[in-house]
Amino acid sequence: MDATTESSHRPFSIKLWPPSQSTRLMLVERMTKNLSSPSIFSRKYGLLSEEEAGENAKQIEETAFSAASEHFEKEPDSDGSSAVQLYAKESSKLMLEVLKRGPQQEGKEDLLSNGGPISTFFDISGGKRAFIEADEAQDLLKPLAVPGNSYTKICFSNRSFGIGAARLVEPILAALKDQITDVDLSDFIAGRPEAEALEVMTIFAEALQGSVLRSLNLSNNALGEKGVRAFGELLKSQSRLEELYLMNDGISEEAARAVCELIPSTENLRILHFHNNMTGDEGASAISEVVKRSASLEDFRCSSTRVGSDGGVALAEALEVCSNLKKLDLRDNMFGMEAGKALSKTISCFKGLTEVYLSYLNLEDEGTIALANALKNSAPSLEVLEMAGNDITIVAAPVVAACIAEKQCLSKLNLSENELKDEGAIKIANGLEEGHEQLKEVDMSTNSLRRAGARKLAQTVVSKPDFVLLNVNGNFISDEGIEEVKEILKAGKKGLGVLASLDENDPEGEEDDDEKSEGENEVAEEDEGLLESKLGGLKVDE
Repeated sequence: MDATTESSHRPFSIKLWPPSQSTRLMLVERMTKNLSSPSIFSRKYGLLSEEEAGENAKQIEETAFSAASEHFEKEPDSDGSSAVQLYAKESSKLMLEVLKRGPQQEGKEDLLSNGGPISTFFDISGGKRAFIEADEAQDLLKPLAVPGNSYTKICFSNRSFGIGAARLVEPILAALKDQITDVDLSDFIAGRPEAEALEVMTIFAEALQGSVLRSLNLSNNALGEKGVRAFGELLKSQSRLEELYLMNDGISEEAARAVCELIPSTENLRILHFHNNMTGDEGASAISEVVKRSASLEDFRCSSTRVGSDGGVALAEALEVCSNLKKLDLRDNMFGMEAGKALSKTISCFKGLTEVYLSYLNLEDEGTIALANALKNSAPSLEVLEMAGNDITIVAAPVVAACIAEKQCLSKLNLSENELKDEGAIKIANGLEEGHEQLKEVDMSTNSLRRAGARKLAQTVVSKPDFVLLNVNGNFISDEGIEEVKEILKAGKKGLGVLASLDENDPEGEEDDDEKSEGENEVAEEDEGLLESKLGGLKVDE
């Protein structure tokens, strides 16, 4: 029985939350070092000074601590492991945001690692979301109006511009458009009536028309076709875009066609993110035309866009030209096995693929087997593989396991919400057994696992030097099985800190009969770093 739930053992239960003050300070120091060290982010966005990195690290830790504490209050009887996971995850996420934002201290220039100067990033997105009118805009945007300033990147996100504020911004942007390379206008018209929002978008678009942008973010603006066309003058003038973000924009079939029509050239496009829209099959066909013109694409996201089988096939075929693809995210669509098989023919072309997200695509065993076979013989440097929620059973498990066995760079594997059961879980664990020194996370939650499968997974991951998270929640693991898993993990370098919450595990959900378990027989034949250990491997997910 779980010691943390047995009343007679409560005085001896281990609580991982809250962390001590020394642990919190340790995390701030580690984040400060990471934020101020040269990296791929500093080469692209600029290197933060140690002072600025320290200030950001303190704010990140406080925000993450507050979120984790609020989470812990909702489950005071738990051991706090889920709060620790949230603390680490939130810290990592916020660090990445700071690194991508670059140096923020006004009037300062930082240096790249090669000693060259970088331009300053002007950003007003901090703080609470707020409406902004002309008077406030005049004060807020003063630095942009200073003659000779070196701003090349601007972010107006999280502030809702009215027409008056937009009119004030218009001449400032027009004067700067020859030097601006990166524009973030995500979430900048929230709460405005449609007519006003469209006029504001048109004003910004006309002001920036003719600029040569590297990156353009128009996400979270509920654009629809009218909004896309309001940005028409800006979009039509872009021929060198490398990054385009159109997430959560309500882009329908018609809006997708407008995007395809208005962007004249995407031959330099490396990143295209098209998440959480209402595109459907016809819209996907329009987006596929954009993809066909984007042979340089490295990062494509078209998740949660209501794309079915026909649209999935169209996207899969369009991606054939994108031989440089490194990240592919198609999660949460209605592809089905036919689109899965079409994608398998394309995915073998992606030799440099490092991250692939194929969860919730209705792939079933047939589509999963086709994709696993294709991945097995390609993508030698694959680091992330997600195929959750695809109705994968033991039928596909051997093929998936064989694919995984070849991926020695794998750091994250997510096969949650499938029907692998003990036998499938054991085969997957066998695939991870040899090598896989970079493995950090395995999610096998909600797979009808029992004692044998959970134990084999624990035995497999406990020896991995950088491992930080094993999720077997939402299964049918007996109390004895849980204790066994914990004992296995306690003996490892990272301790119990790697085990995710088991709050949704149902030990009585299915009979746990060792004598009838094929997985149990197979295992028989084969025979607390706690909080600081949990946070010790904290890194930014690039």
